Amino acid sequence: MPYLAHATMEPMNATALFADGTLTIWAPNQAPTVVRDKCAEAVGIAADKVTVHTTFLGGGFGRRAEFDYAVQAAKLAKALPGTPVLLTWTREEDMRHDFYRPGAIARMEGAADASGPTAFKAAIAVPSVYANQAKRILGMAPPGPDKIAVEGAFDQPYAIPNYRVSGHISSVAVPVGSWRSVGNSHNAFFHECFLDELAHAAGLDPVQLRLKLMATESPVSAKVVAAVAEMSGWGSPLPAGHARGLAFTYSFGTPTAEVIEISQSAAGIKLEKMWIAQDMGQALDPRNIEAQMISGAIYGLSAAMMGEITFSKGEVEQANFNDYDALRMQQMPVFETRILQNGAHLSGVGEPATPPAAPALANAIFALTGKRLRELPLNNAVTFA
Repeated sequence: MPYLAHATMEPMNATALFADGTLTIWAPNQAPTVVRDKCAEAVGIAADKVTVHTTFLGGGFGRRAEFDYAVQAAKLAKALPGTPVLLTWTREEDMRHDFYRPGAIARMEGAADASGPTAFKAAIAVPSVYANQAKRILGMAPPGPDKIAVEGAFDQPYAIPNYRVSGHISSVAVPVGSWRSVGNSHNAFFHECFLDELAHAAGLDPVQLRLKLMATESPVSAKVVAAVAEMSGWGSPLPAGHARGLAFTYSFGTPTAEVIEISQSAAGIKLEKMWIAQDMGQALDPRNIEAQMISGAIYGLSAAMMGEITFSKGEVEQANFNDYDALRMQQMPVFETRILQNGAHLSGVGEPATPPAAPALANAIFALTGKRLRELPLNNAVTFA
């Protein structure tokens, strides 16, 4: 799994005014208390002398949980007391001064018979988002297990005997941070692609296998998988050159299942349609939830197909959307969503649709071509229309 940039629609920016020993900050951010405290520290005043106005943001995805751009604006404002300072990074600065989604690798081992998986083992190696982000904000990383490194793998609702997930923290110099769905973003790919492999190796239908494994562990999750199977017509005949793939992830308290249908064209693999089912307990704002479901899936598909940050001589090689592309409008599949409300508690909606997107697409490519793709981005191995 590669490193990934956030590539927010709006680059990092902040406006600051330092006057009469007080600081006022206008910034699109995800952590106003952190912005307040770090800006106060940077200009040498008490935190209660800082006012933070959190503006609407053109994408956060975890990048705006950081404070570096606001602190930069604050320092400039202190150097120019009484003068408002508007700081806006260029796209190139934004792309090359990120706290990236960490790269990750996993070794998967398992066994299955005609009844399903009998053993499942995942060993995941990844830099620690938890430790890196905590050190920046708190000055230290609190002790304890790093669940972020293994989320999306150790916490999935499958009743598999002989099930083990281990995390191995790698130390690298690349600055890493939260990225939409955090550890789930890479672990869902490892977990759901391998579960699909086990299903096919045992001659079992991927939907029916998941329903069986979830029946006692999480009936709510099973209903989500059943819903997306019904929506997509799973198991029904497809036109020649078409295939479907399925993936499921439980993240942020929300079970999410996705099916994507793809086709082979002369120009490459085409995304035809994607179905998303999600259960967040209680849908307080269904239209907004639907928008988050679709945008989360698009974010995941973009990363799966073409997202990759690489380094050369200590420098990020990508700088703009010409070399760090995203899914274009003409490439978009048709989306259909369904909101379920069987869960006992309110849960997340902004991030859970991102993790299943990559494995659903990779599983669909296997169904179409018979080829297992175990590395991202997928465009290193196949061509997309």
